[in-house]
Amino acid sequence: MNSVVPRTDRRRGRLVLLCLAALFLAPVGLAFWMYYGHRLVPTHTVNYGDLVQPPRQLPSLGLVTPSGAPVAEGFLRHRWTMVYFAGDHCGVGCRNDLIELKKVRLAMDQERGRVQRVVLGLPPCCTDAELGSADPDLTVAYVDTAAGRALLSAFPPADGALPGSALVYVVDPLGNLVLRFAPGTDRGGLIKDLAKLLRLSHIG
Repeated sequence: MNSVVPRTDRRRGRLVLLCLAALFLAPVGLAFWMYYGHRLVPTHTVNYGDLVQPPRQLPSLGLVTPSGAPVAEGFLRHRWTMVYFAGDHCGVGCRNDLIELKKVRLAMDQERGRVQRVVLGLPPCCTDAELGSADPDLTVAYVDTAAGRALLSAFPPADGALPGSALVYVVDPLGNLVLRFAPGTDRGGLIKDLAKLLRLSHIG
């Protein structure tokens, strides 16, 4: 006699197979999303910086340094970038802010090679005489050209006029503006947010 499997048993068997498939595929799907996705900052977590929603793609433009040397078009690509607005003068407050950002980068320890600092300013800001000793980790770019104004227009409108205060932005290695830190943000908060991004991201 041929035994007939009850319908409830067949359903139970299918459910078991589906659960096993889900257990196998879920980690693969999560790993795929973590590797290829770059919007890696969950909206429900606590961030010290303000999320730029949605992330803004910054144009790839060539600018110049205070010495007149060209800055590569992709200078906001390939690494996580802390962008600082300096205006047309980098006084004591500005220099202290840049030192703080350098400490943030150094706090990334072995991951600090994935992080860079960029200053956007106007002439005659940020010359060697103004900043003091050479800083190979720091890129200074003037935004007084058409290309520079095009770059500024991609930043949030209220902050695109180089206010000269300690505004700091974080740009991901794909050139997306993802975080904004208001003046007076504690260095420890910036360190925590940046460390979280480096930990979650496999890009840059």
